[in-house]
Amino acid sequence: MFDKVWDGHVVTEREGACLLWIDRHFVHEGSHHAFAKLAERGLPVAEPSLTFGVADHYVPVRAGANPSNAVARMIATLTDNTRQHGITLFGQDDPRQGIVHVVGPEQGITMPGATIVCGDSHTSTHGAFGALAFGIGATEVAHVLATQTLWQKRPKTLRMTVTGTLGAHVTAKDLALAWISQLGADGARGHAIEYAGSAIEALSMEARLTLCNLSIEGGARCGMVAPDDTTFAFLEGRPYAPQRADWDDAVDFWRSLRSDDGAAFDREVSIDGSAVAPTVTWGTSPEDALPVTEHVPDPNNSDPANAERIADALEYMALRPGQPLAGLAIDRVFIGSCTNARIEDLRAAASVLAGRRAKVPGLVSPGSSLVKAQAEEEGLAAIFEDAGLTWASAGCSMCVGMNGDIVAPGERCASTTNRNFRGRQGPGARTHLMSPAMVAAAAVAGAITDVRPMLEDRPLRGAA
Repeated sequence: MFDKVWDGHVVTEREGACLLWIDRHFVHEGSHHAFAKLAERGLPVAEPSLTFGVADHYVPVRAGANPSNAVARMIATLTDNTRQHGITLFGQDDPRQGIVHVVGPEQGITMPGATIVCGDSHTSTHGAFGALAFGIGATEVAHVLATQTLWQKRPKTLRMTVTGTLGAHVTAKDLALAWISQLGADGARGHAIEYAGSAIEALSMEARLTLCNLSIEGGARCGMVAPDDTTFAFLEGRPYAPQRADWDDAVDFWRSLRSDDGAAFDREVSIDGSAVAPTVTWGTSPEDALPVTEHVPDPNNSDPANAERIADALEYMALRPGQPLAGLAIDRVFIGSCTNARIEDLRAAASVLAGRRAKVPGLVSPGSSLVKAQAEEEGLAAIFEDAGLTWASAGCSMCVGMNGDIVAPGERCASTTNRNFRGRQGPGARTHLMSPAMVAAAAVAGAITDVRPMLEDRPLRGAA
């Protein structure tokens, strides 16, 4: 599948690199450096209709929040740059606004077989549709704006086959953390991952988006899932998707993207989906993850090459070797980000919180304004508020510690985000990554806990 998409976009090749045509390009507030480079050279945007602006990283999500002058200026600069070059903008006051990796699929801009880039590492999210999607740097953003092409070296391919069936209340977030913990943060470095197998085919689009989103945390260049009827059902009728007669032709082409029988990959990995459990992180990298029923590792029992890193992570996280993960007290929760803030994610968290109260404060930030409206219509927002959590607007928010949405130094946060790096959610913040349902369970218990007993008498509304 990767080869089919890559080869279909090669314009020319030289010195081991390919010049790729880019079908879709997303820019956000941080893209101002690239627009400045164009202005320095007096260049126009080559294909304005193929670039889409989204205000997400810096927008305030809490009612009454006042962004700093610098933040307000970045938002205004995105507005000015997109207006000047005739680029569609999902801006701060647009009813379609949201996090870029939620808005793209939601609007049907993301499509199978497309090449998609953005100045954000989690652009791999869009690969859930069978697209070749990856993050790029500021200089590369300028190159795409000016030429609608990009020089890239061809990555190796890795097929990750997930067999069997995920257990009750085990999600794509758990699966992603599980494989990253097994292979390591560099385990897929230099590879494009194709997720395959019965467990993958059974995932919803929201779940596939979560899985591909986290591919980058295992070192992969991108993650992809073959488009199928689940993909087509999600896309049909969306504003930027093919319409009417073009739809049938598009679906016929999209079906051809699946890897052929006997296709060769540079590497093969197999995972038993039935063995995956609700998973949480204990350290300062997504690879520091274990089933919630496990204990914090002891560096003395670890590979000597990794022992020092584990010891440093435990010191930062204020954890003891051998300490049970379940029962570890938390100070707050966050449900949001491009990883887990779609409607299915919010339904999953609300399934746990309905009729219960959170013991700790928390923030819930939907992935887009449309998701926010749908969650309010379905009564999910009321469930969050009745549980004592703050219902906010769409944006990156606490995932990147923006506009005061931070975890205080030394505090422990159960979070649906994608990174638990030191200081990611604020200086001295201690982040534990987990699924939306697991975060909701932690909020109710006031500690990391296994969500499964909490859901014995109630089904999950969603499971990404």
